[in-house]
Amino acid sequence: MKLTEGQIGMMATRIVKHLVQADLIVTAEEENVIERIQKAIHGDLLLEDKLNEEVRELLMQYAEEMRKNDIQYHEMFKIIKAKLAKERKLIL
Repeated sequence: MKLTEGQIGMMATRIVKHLVQADLIVTAEEENVIERIQKAIHGDLLLEDKLNEEVRELLMQYAEEMRKNDIQYHEMFKIIKAKLAKERKLIL
């Protein structure tokens, strides 16, 4: 995961505070809303981590072929990740 729990908490808090100050949401339970946003962000990050792991596993299967054809790992990683995300209708 690219963000720590503290960073996710800070981000969720800022989002809720901004929405409340801009009168875009009204809530008597700000902490509950912050917690739900934290869970959503955390879930999205875990989903991306799982996708990254799946791409790594796929690339391991083709490592020798990639070496033979002088295909850059990081370029192929981006291509496969984008393709899988598109197929699964994920927004990264």
